[in-house]
Amino acid sequence: MTKIAIIGSGFIGRAWAITFARAGFDVALADHAAGAPEAALAYIEGVLPDLADNDLLNGASPQAVRARLSATTSYAQALDGAAHAQENAPEDLAIKKYLYEELDSLAGPDTVLASSTSALLPSLFSKHLKGRERVCVCHPINPPYLIPAVEVVPAPWTSADTMARAADLMRAAGQSPIVMKKELDGFVMNRMQGALLEEAFRLVADGYASVEDVDIGIREGLALRWSFMGPFETIDLNAPGGVADYVARYQQIYERISPDQWRRVDWAGPVLETVLAERRARLPEDGLAERQVWRDRHLMALAAHKRKAAKDIGS
Repeated sequence: MTKIAIIGSGFIGRAWAITFARAGFDVALADHAAGAPEAALAYIEGVLPDLADNDLLNGASPQAVRARLSATTSYAQALDGAAHAQENAPEDLAIKKYLYEELDSLAGPDTVLASSTSALLPSLFSKHLKGRERVCVCHPINPPYLIPAVEVVPAPWTSADTMARAADLMRAAGQSPIVMKKELDGFVMNRMQGALLEEAFRLVADGYASVEDVDIGIREGLALRWSFMGPFETIDLNAPGGVADYVARYQQIYERISPDQWRRVDWAGPVLETVLAERRARLPEDGLAERQVWRDRHLMALAAHKRKAAKDIGS
């Protein structure tokens, strides 16, 4: 059985542990903080029954998935025999550099060292390493056991073999890798999400729409297609002659509005008061945790529906 080392057992680390264990891998969770590995296992034990109820454990029982997991405070123990190490340390460059020196010295020469970072380029924390060619980013949308997209990002010196092995492992774990050809600040998903958020804040700041109306536009509009198609497939199907026909018909609209979209609105400026007031009117702060559980259960139901739809009508 292929072994996966999870370095760091916070929310992202424990989510990765579920993802890999569900797929049949032997998973070793490692965290230097006293009690952290055990706390992660307790959290996972609480999530597995909900996943089983939604048929999201690949036919395995919660007990069988839990049996594939172990926990330790020793990175060396977790890395021993691991084919892949998934690192989940804080978004702090100094911490990453120090940690990767340790991981590079402890891991076997064939172990892929992958970071879950959402904001740091892999070149920034791997340049100085002896084994830098086996370092890449595998950035998920959390939690990866419900959202399969994961960005696989190389540093300039990451080997083609490392990228292929990382992408293949993600597919074997049930993920959908976005294999980038070279590193770029923000990767793919944050750049696309950022463009949408920029426009959302502008629309509210300039008084064109309420926070809820913007959310409706995505929730009850664009997201319905985007939940099973990307933007390029969407436009390919939205004109009789496909993507070229769509460009000929509609590019002029986006060309016309584009100049207005170059102006930034400070998210932390006056617009934040409006966003906070409208969101807290709909959801008081003390209801956030309960609503997060609601979100995750809806994601479970959506993931189960998409799996069934893929079997019934094709992907």
